[in-house]
Amino acid sequence: MKKQVKDKKAALLKAALKLFTENGFHGTSTAQISKEAGVATGTLFNYFPTKEDLINALYFDVKGELSRSMGKDVQTESTLHDKFKKIWYNLIEWGLNNREDFHFVNQFCSSPYISDYTREVVMDEYVFYHDLVKEGIASSELGDYPDGMIASMFYQSSRTIVDFILYSESQDKSKAIEDGFEIMWRGLTKK
Repeated sequence: MKKQVKDKKAALLKAALKLFTENGFHGTSTAQISKEAGVATGTLFNYFPTKEDLINALYFDVKGELSRSMGKDVQTESTLHDKFKKIWYNLIEWGLNNREDFHFVNQFCSSPYISDYTREVVMDEYVFYHDLVKEGIASSELGDYPDGMIASMFYQSSRTIVDFILYSESQDKSKAIEDGFEIMWRGLTKK
């Protein structure tokens, strides 16, 4: 007898995350997702009319979780440096503790299957981060670079450190995180 799935939508999103990360968008069929989720094939379409709707919902959920993780306890810090450092540590810990989600974001951040609308709505989750970048530029603590570039360089640098920790032979995770922050921070601050 087949086990009853209580939260079918959550099961479908979890299955899609696993399969999209392993096989890519085109390499994953809706039938595979339904099977992995333990639901009937037609059930997927009750929640997500198309595979594109599913990947957009998944992207929104994962990026929302990432945003909430990034912003955790940032307001307890008093200086701009310490706020960025808190975001840095939060970002890296999220990547290390949520590897599938981390790989999904990396894989699909530039995907043509993520709609412009989804990207715009997701960016609303990151207002605190972009406001902090603008504050750093306005106070001259950060270099006079475009704010989008600073935000992107910071985020991409954190991804590099997660990959370094996951795939290198370095055993000192704390040192890698700290060194990565110092390299990134020196690059973004005014000389």
